[in-house]
Amino acid sequence: MKRNKKKRKLMFTPAPTQNQIPTPLPQENQQQPEAKKQPAKKKTASKDNVNTFVQTLTGLASYIHELQIQSHLIHLNYEASNFLAVHKFLKKQYELHLKEFDDIGEYIRSMDYLLPMCHKGLMDANKKFDHVKSYAPEEMLMTYYKNLENLGMMSKKIQEAARKLKAIDIENYMAELCGNAFKSAWMIKATLRKG
Repeated sequence: MKRNKKKRKLMFTPAPTQNQIPTPLPQENQQQPEAKKQPAKKKTASKDNVNTFVQTLTGLASYIHELQIQSHLIHLNYEASNFLAVHKFLKKQYELHLKEFDDIGEYIRSMDYLLPMCHKGLMDANKKFDHVKSYAPEEMLMTYYKNLENLGMMSKKIQEAARKLKAIDIENYMAELCGNAFKSAWMIKATLRKG
C-alpha cells in the first residue's frame, strides 16, 4: 500500500518592513537641495538562502543526535583496560552532544522554523553518519573520533554560511562547536596511540 507523502514546507516569517515616513511635497519657489544618490542596498538574506541554511542546520542537529546516541552506546559497551577513563569521558561527551542538539534546535526555532517531529524525520535530514560496526574497543573509538572530525568540518562550513547571512549568533556558536569536536577527537586519538 502506497502512502501519499506530502512535502512539508518550513515556516519562515520575515522581519516587518520599516515604517516609511512620507516626504513632504515641495512648495513653490522653494529650492530643494539635490538629492544624494544612495547606494543600492544589498538584499540581506533571500528566503531561499535562509531555507537552505535552516535545512543545513537541521542536518547538523540530526548528526549531533546520532553522535549523542553513538557516544552513549560506546560508553555502555566499551570493554578494555582503560574502561574507567573512557567510560567517564564518554559520559561527558553524550551529555555535551545532548546540549549541542538542544542549542542547534533553539537556533532553528529562533529563526521561526520547525524541526522534524519524529526520529525518522530527523534522521532523514542527514545521511552522512558512520555507524559503529564492531564491538572491538579501538574500532568503536575510531569511528566515533572520525565522526567528531566530520562534525568539526561541517561546523566550519556552516559558520561560513552563517557569516554570509549575518547570523552572528550561529556563526559564533559554530566556532565553539568546531573547537569542542576537534578537541574531543584529539583526546580519543591520543588514547588510541600505542606507547
